[in-house]
Amino acid sequence: MQISFILVVAMLATMALAGGVFYLLVKRYFDNEQKERLLQMKIDERRETLKAVTPIRLQAYERMALFLERISPDSLVLRCYQPGMDLKLLQGVMTKNIRDEWEHNLSQQVYLTPATWARIREAKDEMVNLVNSSAVTLADTDDPTRLAASVFASAAKHLPTDKALEELHKEINELFG
Repeated sequence: MQISFILVVAMLATMALAGGVFYLLVKRYFDNEQKERLLQMKIDERRETLKAVTPIRLQAYERMALFLERISPDSLVLRCYQPGMDLKLLQGVMTKNIRDEWEHNLSQQVYLTPATWARIREAKDEMVNLVNSSAVTLADTDDPTRLAASVFASAAKHLPTDKALEELHKEINELFG
């Protein structure tokens, strides 16, 4: 009787051990399945987000390229100069135009890397400084076309918008190229 009791206990212990191992294996399998499903859901979510954000991000790059083109000396002078302006008025209109363009595009920074945004901001600041430093070298009574010529001459040596455009192109190629 004692032997059969020991056999029964041994069999029950073996069955409990096998059941425990089976439980752990099944639990591990289902835990892994759940983790895999969650990961796939995150991947799908990310893919959908990228589908929505990519066109907006490309539009931001386009807008910033347009901004840089609009504040370049050629475009800026042609857009701002009106016959009959004096030098100070042209200077004021040009710097205001740069700042207005900047303010109009401030929201685009959320779609660009901080380095590219910083380079674009530097280009904007350099263009304002270029206009102002060109005006300082002239007399208030000088013809405003001299200011335009001075801006063009200064920009010929170093066009602030070129480096920013290069940074923008580089970032676009890294992300989408």
